[in-house]
Amino acid sequence: MGVSGGLRAGLCLVLCRVVASCARTNFSSMQGPQGDRVMALSEWEDRWHEDKIGFHQPHVHRMLENNVDKVLSGRAGVRFFFPLCGKAVDMKWLADLGHSVVGVEISEKAVRQFFEENNMTYSVESVPTIPGAQLFKNSEKNISLYQCDLYDFSSSVEGQFGAIWDRGSLVAINPKDRERYAALIISLMAGDCRYLLDTFLYNPDQYKGPPFFVPDEQVHGLFGSRCDVELLQSVDALTDKQRAWGMDSFTENVHLITLKSS
Repeated sequence: MGVSGGLRAGLCLVLCRVVASCARTNFSSMQGPQGDRVMALSEWEDRWHEDKIGFHQPHVHRMLENNVDKVLSGRAGVRFFFPLCGKAVDMKWLADLGHSVVGVEISEKAVRQFFEENNMTYSVESVPTIPGAQLFKNSEKNISLYQCDLYDFSSSVEGQFGAIWDRGSLVAINPKDRERYAALIISLMAGDCRYLLDTFLYNPDQYKGPPFFVPDEQVHGLFGSRCDVELLQSVDALTDKQRAWGMDSFTENVHLITLKSS
């Protein structure tokens, strides 16, 4: 007996939802106790106010330095997006190389410190399309940092980007929000965008995060349907810092993600 087109489409939709649900369940179990871990934005702001910012690096990140040529791919004057940018010195480094930078960060203190610690003047203005948001700008270096919730940001605010450097964003957001996050990032990618993503592998039963454990399988699950994902570098990054957290292994991976051509 034949199956009508409408019924077939309905069965396919149900099957896709089941597969997606199973994938989420598998990833949740893989993440162990981190699967339901939630940090409020206020907790991140408190960390900045209390100077509990061990995640900040005072030097340009080695993974960016090692792979910047693959991100630039011969291009000059690339527009970079920094999700959850903090006061990363990587932004000034790229601006000094002639690129423009747009970042999003919830902590006003972090944004102000970025400009002040780099001896850069800046202006502050409201953002009509994002209630409560502030835009901090240095026109000389072409750096624009939005102080707001990342999920209030969109391509309607600043268009799309030729590059994204995600050093500590996917590993910082609540694990349950990763699909929402991936959809936002993909929407910000221009056709030639080259997205450099830094992730960590470790036993999630040994540490509650952040930074959170992000398995390579989930990177492919989040981005693979729309993008090509290439593992560029994988290094043993275990130090006394991670040992103090209770870890016995800690691997840092960097991926290059580009939109599929088809």
